[in-house]
Amino acid sequence: MLYLDHAATSPVRPEVLEAMRPYLTGVFGNPSSHHTVGEAAAEALEWARSRVAVAMGMRTGDVVFTAGGTESNNLAVKGIVLGAMSAAEHRRPHVITTPIEHESILESAHYLQRFHDARVTLLPVDAAGTVSPADLGAALADGATLVSFGHANNEIGTVQDAAALIAIARELAVPVHVDAVQSAGWLDLSGLGADAVSIAGHKLGTPKGIGALGVRGRVPLEPLLHGGGQERGRRSGTENVAGAVGLATALDLIESEREQAVAAVAAQTAEFIAAVLRSVPQAELTGSPDERLPNLASFTFAGTSGEAVLLELERRGVVSSSGSACAAGSDDPSPVLLALGISAATAQTSVRFTFSRAPLPPGSAAHLAALTAAAVDAVH
Repeated sequence: MLYLDHAATSPVRPEVLEAMRPYLTGVFGNPSSHHTVGEAAAEALEWARSRVAVAMGMRTGDVVFTAGGTESNNLAVKGIVLGAMSAAEHRRPHVITTPIEHESILESAHYLQRFHDARVTLLPVDAAGTVSPADLGAALADGATLVSFGHANNEIGTVQDAAALIAIARELAVPVHVDAVQSAGWLDLSGLGADAVSIAGHKLGTPKGIGALGVRGRVPLEPLLHGGGQERGRRSGTENVAGAVGLATALDLIESEREQAVAAVAAQTAEFIAAVLRSVPQAELTGSPDERLPNLASFTFAGTSGEAVLLELERRGVVSSSGSACAAGSDDPSPVLLALGISAATAQTSVRFTFSRAPLPPGSAAHLAALTAAAVDAVH
């Protein structure tokens, strides 16, 4: 069976598992404990923090370990806005984001709207899912508390011009949070320059349950979890030392391989996209044809059911998805595709393929396209 749903999650890398093993067995201490077992755990935690910081382009002290991407995004959006409100009590908060964001960003913004009277602006996107810097500039005219957007979209793969968007917000001293859960490992985050960056380990080859938020020290951050004051008071709770070591190890491995892996996988994905568009008359690529993640190909197949195509593909040995795993089971069309101007009926025909960092054998792209064509034909 060929697993092509790496945007949802990836298997644990053997090297990551081996790096974690000592901190699940012999070096099992609580890093807050003041004895040799705890101090060994604390030393490993700080090593991991320093390595994650390098990958994020942050200082070591900027990194907060979390339970994953959802928590990182919640902490960024709620924490930064609540921190700003604490510093300026009488100013109504204003969050600027887009309609194609992960639920953890949109729901955090709506929480602030419901319970803290925040104003939420959703910037429009074009048919490729791209945010216009001019639209952001216009939305910032009345001031804002936070700009939050995804570096790369998890359903359609479109990569935003993060540098341009961040530069516009920086001119007005508005902090920017970038959700890099999908782009981490594929795109260089070290020069991103955002005020806050979210990543999740299970997209990178760690077990589920570890993530990180890099947030620059100058940005006020109100904690969401209160207790013993771990993570420099920004996220209470006993730290997942083994998970942090696994995340650091995964990032080190990926960064050492990234340039070569991206080139090979991008070529394979481009070949697959071209073959599907040639062989399936009703196929339409979603997202930007050029500025997209190198491993993601997403299509609509008008006149079919996306779920039926997925079942046919799995019967032929290919596992893929219809979009975000966080929305799996919903009968509603994807809000991301609707925001692109795709009709509700067509949105429900979408299928997403996401490849791993290890390229498939030669000829696999054409074979996979033929399987896709057969699956679509079977349900059309």
